Amino acid sequence: MWQLTWSIAMYRGSSPLALSPESPEARPSLTGRDIRGMRCRSIADPFLLQRDGCWHLFAEAVDADSGRGEIVFATSPDAQVWTYGGVALREPLHLSYPLVIASGRDVFLVPETRQAGAVRLYQAESFPDRWRLAGTLLEGQFADATIAPHGGRWWLFAQRGLDELRLFGADAIAGPWVEHPRSPIRTGNRRITRPAGRVVTFDGRLIRFAQDAWPNYGSRVRAIEIDRLTPTEYAEHEVPESPILSATHRGWKALGMHHVDAHEVAPGSWIAAVDGATIAL
Repeated sequence: MWQLTWSIAMYRGSSPLALSPESPEARPSLTGRDIRGMRCRSIADPFLLQRDGCWHLFAEAVDADSGRGEIVFATSPDAQVWTYGGVALREPLHLSYPLVIASGRDVFLVPETRQAGAVRLYQAESFPDRWRLAGTLLEGQFADATIAPHGGRWWLFAQRGLDELRLFGADAIAGPWVEHPRSPIRTGNRRITRPAGRVVTFDGRLIRFAQDAWPNYGSRVRAIEIDRLTPTEYAEHEVPESPILSATHRGWKALGMHHVDAHEVAPGSWIAAVDGATIAL
């Protein structure tokens, strides 16, 4: 019986909408074989944070024995060569999509905890490997909650069901979170309703990324520009460059790419952690 196996690679480009590997034959930066202490079959959903002169990568690693996702981390001085660090967060439920956010000296983690019926907020006690539960942001079955600051407020995008994107706002990252009057902002379209990474600001534009789940789960990543985001208004459109990542029908990303976390490291120079899927027998 076959199953998808996910791996992580680093891409570069002149913008978050123009990313590519350094060479067509580039290998993944991290695979399940790099994860020690568990029999790991996949590593996916990478998020980056640069702190104290070092890059940190957080990702979902699936334990083949328990079937549960755990949040693991790796470090790198240059975002090219990574050293596996260990498990950052383990719970008695499936964890994935470890969005990591710095706010001042505080660092927060918002992994997907849909099996708990809630969106949870964790705060670093000792970064990067010790976290405490700081609160519950939302109650409900939400996937891939993505938090971003904009216009002096915090915003939270999350998928509910298979094809509904909901939007919430708050004055502080811990909440209370209130649903936007235009929410759900997208319904009935599995190609653009599930978040696929951090919301980024590029050239004065606000860009969100979406997993394209048609015809298959995680087939590509689409880019959506947010035209208006205020406490009362919301508008967006898909950019001409979309999709920005797609399955290549060969190699480690033959059957899917469904995540991107892009960061500007110098004017006109971006790096991104992405993932891709192929078949494991």
